[in-house]
Amino acid sequence: MFFETLKLALRAISRNLLRSFLTVLGVVIGVAAVIALVTIGNGTTAQVSTELSRLGTNMLFVRPGQFGPGRASSEARRFTLKDVEAIRDQVSGLRAVAPSNQSTATVIFGGQNHSTTVYGTTNDYFIAQDWDLALGRIFTPAEERGQSRCIIGETVREQLFGAADPTGQLIRVGKVSCPVIGVMAKRGQSGMGNDQDDAVIMPVKVFQRRISGTSNVPTILISARDGVSTSKVQADVENLLRERRKIIPGRQDDFNVNDMTQIAEAMTGTTTLLTGLLGAVAAVSLLVGGIGIMNIMLVSVTERTREIGIRLAIGALENQVLTQFLVEAVALSLFGGIAGIMLGLTLAYGTVSFLNVPFVVSPLIIFIAFVFSAAIGMIFGFFPARRAAQLNPIEALRHE
Repeated sequence: MFFETLKLALRAISRNLLRSFLTVLGVVIGVAAVIALVTIGNGTTAQVSTELSRLGTNMLFVRPGQFGPGRASSEARRFTLKDVEAIRDQVSGLRAVAPSNQSTATVIFGGQNHSTTVYGTTNDYFIAQDWDLALGRIFTPAEERGQSRCIIGETVREQLFGAADPTGQLIRVGKVSCPVIGVMAKRGQSGMGNDQDDAVIMPVKVFQRRISGTSNVPTILISARDGVSTSKVQADVENLLRERRKIIPGRQDDFNVNDMTQIAEAMTGTTTLLTGLLGAVAAVSLLVGGIGIMNIMLVSVTERTREIGIRLAIGALENQVLTQFLVEAVALSLFGGIAGIMLGLTLAYGTVSFLNVPFVVSPLIIFIAFVFSAAIGMIFGFFPARRAAQLNPIEALRHE
């Protein structure tokens, strides 16, 4: 009996293919939008998590100032190299402690020039970031004490030297002449979309003296040893800095120490929330598609009133008529759901390929979208089907 009802429903749909296509278009767009946006969002979240994991889960970032209502101004006193040395000497369980200053400058070699980010730091920066060199070497102790030397990223190398070996060549960073002693291994874009290879690194004392003109250290990077709790390191660093900055008990810190794990959780939580919101907004179009199905089914009931009257007159039950029209509505929405899934996955694949993020398909969201499309057909198809089933056979037979 069910298969006969399904056969009749498909026959009714095929009689008006263009109208049926336009009817399910809303469902197709809704399902495709939900799947595409959620898949792209999942890929972005995975990309952010991967990039953050490259920095390690045992990383701490120390910056002056606090942010938010009722907190100390972000213009709080900056750190100095003495603070970096104090953390290195007095906090246990550390693998590396590195100052990090940065500025934008133009680097020039021969007739080529390129605007890039210049970092002033120490050799501990490479340890803390787990960043190897593709060519050359790191700074010697004498160079760290104040000799002008540069280690460049792969992007800077390509812009100034092409595929040639730049080690030993003299470049100009702003107004500073700087021999290149190494090239960092390629890393690509960060989770925030920045090109990590577009950088020049020089000794922090040279940077302070020749680039920034101050002895300030805006950021301190701390890497804990494997097996050492970052929470304990964070507490020890906070206690030491409160003591060095003479913050009395009860007063708020004028600096912040961020655990990489906390940053990673916050960023992935944000991208997940945005993905959910985008999916919810896209799901609204499914409701629009459902209204379209209800509208066309009401029109179908009106057009087929005489046919319905004949069926009721020759013995068809109300439930049978209701089931027939309900199956038609569900079939329309399911066709739209299947087409929407295929379209959504295709759009998502093309987008993530363009954005260079992972293609992360969620079987759960595909299942939910499919079931939801079927539910849309049942919910919005019930009222027209019920109206058809309750027609008076005599009045229906008189209908022209």
